[in-house]
Amino acid sequence: MYSTSSEKVSEDAPKDNSVSDMLVDTFGRLHTYLRISLTERCNLRCQYCMPAEGVELTHSPHLLSQNEIIHLANLFVSSGVDKIRLTGGEPTIRKDIEEICLRLSTLKGLKTLAMTTNGITLARKLPKLKESGLSALNISLDTLIPAKFEFMTRRKGHERVIESINAAIDLGYNPVKVNCVVMRGFNDDEICDFVEWTREKPINVRFIEFMPFDGNVWNVKKLVPYSEMLDRVVKRFTGLKRIKDHPTDTAKNFTDGNFKVCLFGPSEVNLRDPLRCGVDDNELKEIIGAAVKRKTASHAGMFDIAKTPNRPMIHIGG
Repeated sequence: MYSTSSEKVSEDAPKDNSVSDMLVDTFGRLHTYLRISLTERCNLRCQYCMPAEGVELTHSPHLLSQNEIIHLANLFVSSGVDKIRLTGGEPTIRKDIEEICLRLSTLKGLKTLAMTTNGITLARKLPKLKESGLSALNISLDTLIPAKFEFMTRRKGHERVIESINAAIDLGYNPVKVNCVVMRGFNDDEICDFVEWTREKPINVRFIEFMPFDGNVWNVKKLVPYSEMLDRVVKRFTGLKRIKDHPTDTAKNFTDGNFKVCLFGPSEVNLRDPLRCGVDDNELKEIIGAAVKRKTASHAGMFDIAKTPNRPMIHIGG
């Protein structure tokens, strides 16, 4: 699974660059940030990510091989993408994750190789992953309380996630981004505790609004909107200051934390089948360019999203 993030193209940008034009949508946004979902498998069963009974996984032959991942990634990078994020499922459970990172990190033009992980097996793999070129990390953690963690993820492992966060800090990742999905009645009372956590450590907490996906039993009563989160933090931390966001950020950044409004889009394009049918790179670029041009200015409202057929987050790639 591939998805992209964008920045506005400068008025001074060259207009005759046909390669980069593949990544420019109809709103003039250049998509330089690529997300690649490496696997649907996960070692947790988070309630907001998948149904309690789990999901039917895609059979292995239908998943991209390592060589196919590198081929397509190289196509994107050679066309202007300079940041790749590896997601899942849980990317660290893919057996060839270190080799994938190593091969991706050597792509000419790639500036950042990032990963979003639940942190369960990360601590022991991280030294090798860093050697292989992994340059940025997002670690998911929705609560600082072990019992709540076990309830939300349907698994044990809170201490292993904390261990992974500390290991990332010790290895020099700065900042270590921590993704926290906020749900009313579950962890909204911990917002300021998460912010306090960033005071002494190079941690950037990204508070994410609870979004509707198939099987996660979304309910508007569980939603804590960004404005309410910010209001709670401002009342406790009076010195909060807004920071300028990167053009591709889907987050609002502050000196005491980071509030991320999770973007949502149901449309997808299949690159695996054309690749396996022998389509050449120019034709693949045409397919990608057409998909980018179909992007809308923004996602639908929360209630429209809840009514839209989509897939569980575990299939999409978080």
